[in-house]
Amino acid sequence: MAIDLTTLFAAQGPLAAAIPGYRARPSQLEMAESILAAIEHEGVAVLEAGTGTGKTVAYLVPALLGGGKVIISTGTKNLQDQLFHRDIPAVRKALKAPVSVALLKGRANYVCHHYLERAQSEARLPTREDAKYLRIIAKGVKGTPSGDRAEFPDVPENAAVWQHVTSTRENCLGQDCASYKECYVMAARKDALQADVVVVNHHLFFADIMLRDEGMAELLPACNTVILDEAHQLPETARLFFGKTVAAGQIMELARDAQGGGLAHAREAHDWAALTRTLEYAMRDARLVLPETGMRIAHAQLRKREELEAALRVVLVKLLDLKRALESQAERHEELEALMRRCVEIESGIEGWLGDWGPTSQEAIAAEENPAIRWVESFGVSFQLHLTPMSVAPLFRAQMLGEKRAWVFTSATLAIKEDFSHYLGEMGLDGLEGMRAQSWASPFDYANQALLYVPQNMPAPTAPEFTEAVVEAALPLIAAANRSGAGGTFMLFTTLRAMNRAHELLTDQLKRRGLDLPLLLQGEGSRTELLERFRRLGNAVLVASQSFWEGVDVKGDALKLVVIDKLPFAPPDDPVLSARIDAMKQQGRNPFMEFQLPHAAIVLKQGAGRLIRDEADRGVLMIGDTRLVEKPYGRRIWQALPPMRRTRDAADAERFLSGEIK
Repeated sequence: MAIDLTTLFAAQGPLAAAIPGYRARPSQLEMAESILAAIEHEGVAVLEAGTGTGKTVAYLVPALLGGGKVIISTGTKNLQDQLFHRDIPAVRKALKAPVSVALLKGRANYVCHHYLERAQSEARLPTREDAKYLRIIAKGVKGTPSGDRAEFPDVPENAAVWQHVTSTRENCLGQDCASYKECYVMAARKDALQADVVVVNHHLFFADIMLRDEGMAELLPACNTVILDEAHQLPETARLFFGKTVAAGQIMELARDAQGGGLAHAREAHDWAALTRTLEYAMRDARLVLPETGMRIAHAQLRKREELEAALRVVLVKLLDLKRALESQAERHEELEALMRRCVEIESGIEGWLGDWGPTSQEAIAAEENPAIRWVESFGVSFQLHLTPMSVAPLFRAQMLGEKRAWVFTSATLAIKEDFSHYLGEMGLDGLEGMRAQSWASPFDYANQALLYVPQNMPAPTAPEFTEAVVEAALPLIAAANRSGAGGTFMLFTTLRAMNRAHELLTDQLKRRGLDLPLLLQGEGSRTELLERFRRLGNAVLVASQSFWEGVDVKGDALKLVVIDKLPFAPPDDPVLSARIDAMKQQGRNPFMEFQLPHAAIVLKQGAGRLIRDEADRGVLMIGDTRLVEKPYGRRIWQALPPMRRTRDAADAERFLSGEIK
């Protein structure tokens, strides 16, 4: 049966009748037609849709009507919940589509009956507050059909108690668990297997790819269509999952669980406290070899490389002692057997980092052309060992070619002036048979709604006084945004160090200038909490880093000014980026123009997209980095931004904010 999209998306169509504030947009209809064509012909569509196009409805209509099984993957759990609880029900009702829909998250998002009972009986929680949260979860779990953490709003997302009442892939007892029949994870997977449309997030999507590659049971059902929303996030997420990581926290958690499991099921067999304590000591000794917190260092650049390798071999010895002890008692209880398997997996990860990346099917694809980069990341009392493929393109392309189905990639930021070459190359999509890339500009009137302001006489972005200069240039604009009533500001920084310094300066300067404005700082609460406060206050200044550059939607006068300190070039000392730059140079290519510049342009486009979220919005985007207008390559970056008016005159920006310039 032919699907009449024109009628469905018309101004008097069923979508308009069912969705409040719906507007018929030609670009939305064209996007839906492209997606339907991809579904019908099992093609690949890479679609950029500017803010306000209505891309969610554009892909939901063909997804719900196109037939077959559809997986929709989005960037965050918040967007997942929004799709499942709000967007899909509205569109399904409008279309009268008899499709079943399931929401599937990673297992850490579901309460585990086994570990909940264990937490209640062992009482090993770190604080009284966590004990209170445990009681809330234990009471609430009796009334939740899903066991989803989102069903417990009174327990903070970052509460330590969640680690004690959820399972991981490593410590799940599977079918040996006494609570297997009541398991929320299994129930969610069963629903997903039976549903027509399954809503997941990118982390779960890639986790399934990796689990399937390792020969384990398929986590997500086979499907006819995959729709990847917020697709600009995929290269980074793919790098995370196509690589391998061993975290010190994993080993500390293993030691904690092994002591508990050993005492519970084989108390007299071994000195479990001694076995786990020596493993923890070995991990701490390895951390002491590494440099200060917050460092990301390639293996070859480690000053104490031999000392670290020696310390890790001591960890392996202590890990082997624990593994043997667990192996000798594994038949006594399934939990001891699961703990032994965790030892084997961590042992393999450390050995892989110390030696070669093992020849699995994933890693063999690109061989020497796509080597794994060995690097280490240090934190306060912890660290992580990483093996990351230089490029995810051949790995992801191999996954796509594995089974014939439709693939749809969509986001507001995939191209630079309709040039998709950077994104296609990153994901291995270039040259694919049947691949089609299209772009639609935002329907908003940026020429009248927004102004791009780059201050004059700014120091170089590398200068010690640069952050002070950004704050100084922004203060008159912050004041102007509030002259005609409420008007809030986002100040977005490319590093946490600059963010914290700017917050210190603003705390002092707002007071000195008599600007009685609420000042919010990323980290003072969850992102959701901070955004709710920001919207409610209407005149706040929010100082944040790149975690607020995307997925943030503030409409109206609550946000009139967005300040971005500098062009978001990835740090050249990043181990993976450094290896890619060296490889491109050896090939006679220009890594700056081919990779670093387009990547920065797309990230900046995301940050700039926070400003105008509605047809009635109006505001100024200030970028403190003069390279945007003074360097020849800057033109390529600002041309990727929405078509705003531009100025370097502070007075123009102030008048625009205060409403004097229309």
